[in-house]
Amino acid sequence: MRTLPLALALSFLSTVSVAAEPVDPVKEVMKVTEENWNSNDSDWKFIFDPDPLARLFSKRFQTAYADAAKHPAYETENNQPGDPFGYDVVTASQDGCPLQDIVIAPGVAVNGKTDFKVTFKQWTCIDDADLKDTVSEVHFDVIDEGGKPVIDDIHRVADGESDSVVEEMQSIAKGE
Repeated sequence: MRTLPLALALSFLSTVSVAAEPVDPVKEVMKVTEENWNSNDSDWKFIFDPDPLARLFSKRFQTAYADAAKHPAYETENNQPGDPFGYDVVTASQDGCPLQDIVIAPGVAVNGKTDFKVTFKQWTCIDDADLKDTVSEVHFDVIDEGGKPVIDDIHRVADGESDSVVEEMQSIAKGE
């Protein structure tokens, strides 16, 4: 008699543990980004490779990326087109140091979208005191799509201004 309630409780707990949290795609993108900047020795992992793009990003984002990818920023070593960006979209740079002090601030859902603010230091290995302590800010718009949280846009904040990676991809697709 005891095994049935115990089995039901364990079944419920396993169901709860697999439910994705809205912050999960942001954590995964930031983990990959952090790993990319931690070492020059390892291969760069692209957050827009087919698997992470399909799992972590919304259909709208995927469509904008596919359209922009028709205009690659560079050619790869195997003569295949690269992605439409010539830089890391999270850090908005081609250069940097290992990321330090990464903080993902919980967002509040408004109209079906949760804004996660991420801050980090990306220039700590530079000898310029002003640059060394600067804090970069990125926002991730997370929505629920098909019952799972996905990133619908990324916004880098600099000098009080915010941009949109989706809008940038739309401009690239138009050849602008």
